[in-house]
Amino acid sequence: MEQKKYILALDQGTTSSRAIIFNQHAQKVASGQREFTQYFPQPGWVEHDAEELFLGQLTVMQETVRQAKVNTDQIAAIGITNQRETVVLWEKATGKPVYHAIVWQCRRTADMAEELIASGKSKMIQEKTGLIPDAYFSGTKIKWILDNVPGIKARAKKGEILAGTIDTWLVWKLTGGKVHITDTTNASRTMLFNIHTLEWDADLLKMLDIPKCILPEVKDSACVYGTTDKEVCGFEVPIASCIGDQQAALFGQGCFSKGSVKTTYGTGCFMLMNIGSKPIISKNNLLTTIAFSINGKVQYALEGSVFMGGATIKWLRDELGIIRTAHECDLLAESVPDSNGAILVPAFTGLGTPYWDPYARGVLIGLTRGVNKAHVCRATVEAICYQVKDLLESMRADTGLHIKEVKVDGGASVSNVMMQFQSDILAKPIFRPKNVETTALGAAFCAGLAVGFWKDKEEILDVWKVDKIFTTEMPSSQRHKLYEMWKKAVERSKGWAKPEEASTKKKKASAKAVTNKSATKENKVKSSVSKTKKTEVAKTTKRKAGK
Repeated sequence: MEQKKYILALDQGTTSSRAIIFNQHAQKVASGQREFTQYFPQPGWVEHDAEELFLGQLTVMQETVRQAKVNTDQIAAIGITNQRETVVLWEKATGKPVYHAIVWQCRRTADMAEELIASGKSKMIQEKTGLIPDAYFSGTKIKWILDNVPGIKARAKKGEILAGTIDTWLVWKLTGGKVHITDTTNASRTMLFNIHTLEWDADLLKMLDIPKCILPEVKDSACVYGTTDKEVCGFEVPIASCIGDQQAALFGQGCFSKGSVKTTYGTGCFMLMNIGSKPIISKNNLLTTIAFSINGKVQYALEGSVFMGGATIKWLRDELGIIRTAHECDLLAESVPDSNGAILVPAFTGLGTPYWDPYARGVLIGLTRGVNKAHVCRATVEAICYQVKDLLESMRADTGLHIKEVKVDGGASVSNVMMQFQSDILAKPIFRPKNVETTALGAAFCAGLAVGFWKDKEEILDVWKVDKIFTTEMPSSQRHKLYEMWKKAVERSKGWAKPEEASTKKKKASAKAVTNKSATKENKVKSSVSKTKKTEVAKTTKRKAGK
């Protein structure tokens, strides 16, 4: 048998499926990518064809192996990372999906989540799962399919239907239907998994009327689950890791110790902090999630989400037309020393962590006649960094941990001007790695550990290489002043799109409160007057009696 020289990572994202082959030095040998169809059957609904998704991932995997010109006997293992929360239900006997995969972005179950909040379930859900009730997570999506596809709920209770996040679907298909598993990180995003007991929670399953028998077995993030089926894939290789994409990036950055932090700058920005072996339920609107689990040992993380990261630069290009490329935004931002007082709050789809305000809207404020497009570009770059600072401040408040540095990855992290300002506003060094494929690399690292391709985490840290370190150059007085201005601008953006009905109700409630307060005051006055009169009458009666 030939020496094992490679790890194959499958990176199944929201818009495309990728495959990357890494060598023992964590260097990319070959890669491939294939996009798939996005379905929007109604406003706010997002779906994927699970069969198309799998076939695309299978094809790109096979093409990448051929492109690399490696013998499959040399591939030590396959690692899988995936878009989280997206869920599929399929027939156990045939492997046929009963409905399209419902994507994490889909908002069709927002009313269901609001009902859970209104019924007082929020505290219980957060204490058990680390999450807040939201359509974002898998639980309500599973319930929707069970409730809305005819006959499926009855079949599910009989054990004829299987469910899972995309990692589960891929493993089941790649192994020819032999293995039905997920890992702790993906399970922790379903709103059905107890992150303390590490089990599917009976109370949560009952709450959403989901039969436990449809759910996969939960295993470690680094673990040999099974082997690819030769008839399906053309070769037999162990599948040795599953890990949600943001947790994979945390692992790929080598954030193995308590207090280590990574931020991914993609369409949005996701910051995760390793908080060690004990979960912390956030008091600052962060999510608590499982970071990874290896050899039965679990590490937890706090997570914060920014909705508009790199998408804000795309807005400058596609909607405003003031730049043609993302690099042009950098050039314009670098051409001026500051934003000339302009502050952009890119709340185009509301505000994420720590505000969670769906009614907030974008604000460009502080404009004077001297503000030009270069200043707007600078304000855009800075806005992304301010939002990341909001996340870090929340994490610091929740944990009290000293944060030494922040590791970064994702498409927008290539911007030097952005990373410099990020360091300035955080007052922390920013470490950008040479290999920014950290999501796929995290899956590869987990798989490699499971099969002994890499000996331990220390060896992984040895192969992780930094590209550039950005250090703080801004005076603290300037940093504080800028951040205070940012927070002031955020206040201007909050609640802008709140429905008139809600606003009217609030006004009526306020008016009613004032009326009640006035009535109470008037009653007190009447009572006082009445009491005085009674006293005077009593005195007069007493005097008369005395005479």
